Amino acid sequence: MDVQIEIERLRSELHKHNHRYYTLDAPVISDYDFDQLLKKLEQLEAAHPEFFDPNSPSVRVGGEVTKNFETVSHRFPMLSLGNTYSLEELQDWIIRVQKLAPNATFVCELKYDGVAIGIQYVNGALARAVTRGDGAQGDDITTNVRTIKSIPLQLTAPYPEDFEIRGEIVLPHARFDALNAQRSAQGLSLFANPRNCASGTLKLQDSAEVAKRGLDAYLYYVLPEGVLASNHSESIAHAGKLGFKIPRTQDKFIAKCDSIEAIMSFVNHWDKARKELPFDIDGVVIKVDSYKAQEDLGFTAKSPRWATAFKFKAERIPTVLESVSYQVGRTGAITPVANLKPVWLGGTTVKRASLHNEDQIAALDLHNGDTVFVEKGGEIIPKVVGVDVDNRMESALRIEFISHCPECHSPLSRLDGEAQHYCLNESSCEPQVSGRIDHFISRKAMDITGMGSETVALLVKKNLVSTPADLYKLTYEELIQLDGFKERSVLNVLEWGGSFEESAV
Repeated sequence: MDVQIEIERLRSELHKHNHRYYTLDAPVISDYDFDQLLKKLEQLEAAHPEFFDPNSPSVRVGGEVTKNFETVSHRFPMLSLGNTYSLEELQDWIIRVQKLAPNATFVCELKYDGVAIGIQYVNGALARAVTRGDGAQGDDITTNVRTIKSIPLQLTAPYPEDFEIRGEIVLPHARFDALNAQRSAQGLSLFANPRNCASGTLKLQDSAEVAKRGLDAYLYYVLPEGVLASNHSESIAHAGKLGFKIPRTQDKFIAKCDSIEAIMSFVNHWDKARKELPFDIDGVVIKVDSYKAQEDLGFTAKSPRWATAFKFKAERIPTVLESVSYQVGRTGAITPVANLKPVWLGGTTVKRASLHNEDQIAALDLHNGDTVFVEKGGEIIPKVVGVDVDNRMESALRIEFISHCPECHSPLSRLDGEAQHYCLNESSCEPQVSGRIDHFISRKAMDITGMGSETVALLVKKNLVSTPADLYKLTYEELIQLDGFKERSVLNVLEWGGSFEESAV
């Protein structure tokens, strides 16, 4: 047996089965038979490392550890889209485009709520995958993207020599729920929502852990324009033939539209049907189909004139206000928080929502036990946006804003013209002291590793530190007596302080 030929045969066969299973949803062999083929390939590759290929199907299981993700420049800028929540503004945009490009037709697509990605293919092989970043440059996460089974590693049809395809990496609801169930059983904190989980997963250093998460991807934009076809819709259809998981017309994930009425029909359909999808979307993207018309319409400084996004309004649901608590920030700012009867909203269980300040509580005329309406600002942060006054009990008491700090009991201050209340006891109010030290060691400040918020809070509580400078005065005898501190933990803190002090000198 020619080992190299057998390895190539197995790789080719496994690529085809991956495509049929994860992209076409039409497998022709059992999971067991697939696993046996993969096992055989892994054994041959292990015995013959000279035939290593970074795009072998065996890399799907991960295993490579990336210490740092290289920042690279995009060959084509990843611009953001203009967007609106107003159907009237969307119609105005369509009319403007039609005046500038009278024969323009449009393509409507889902606006996936995931992580934008650009993937370069050279000679049919996956060469590089880069996050959006700031639009001009992003992080090279190729190793992790190779573990996503719906993204082809090797194309089988005739393909351009060098091109890029862009899209969105998403975490399906089923996988998100399974991950959170597993974390709950292990006593770990739960992921907030699928998008945040997908983003965090792609930055994990261990690609084997990425492989376990079950990320998926939809790819919908080919660069350079015209490399596959003269318009966007045909380019996407062609990309599907190359093996990519694309938005398909039969699923109604994409549609060509030649009128305002057709575009509005697509938008209205998905505003209602989005809850039935196995992944999150937050709107619809509308693009001019012809690349020539796109070129004529051009760009603004931040976004293309030939595309826009219509964003769905946040879902709003009722629940019960059980109490109001107050948080103290590192600047002493007091933020009221609504504690709610748990309710499912936008893919997560919501138990708390910000009330911002005293004026917001007064504007809502909040009473204990009120039925309140909650939505997620920007589909992320829960907030109370209204009260069902008709359901209010006659005996309900109005929520009165506190007059003293909930932590140190100092009187609160509110300056004229400001909405926020402040605790002025900055020297000994524990949340303020801890918050300032947390900020000092955070990634955006000194970027110090080896000490987290819980450790800082404990040190402040035990009166061992009150300023960042106190971190460098800690002793072995003080730390070893703390709950949860063993010798290794103590040495990590002391080594960190010593090495930092030396570098500062």
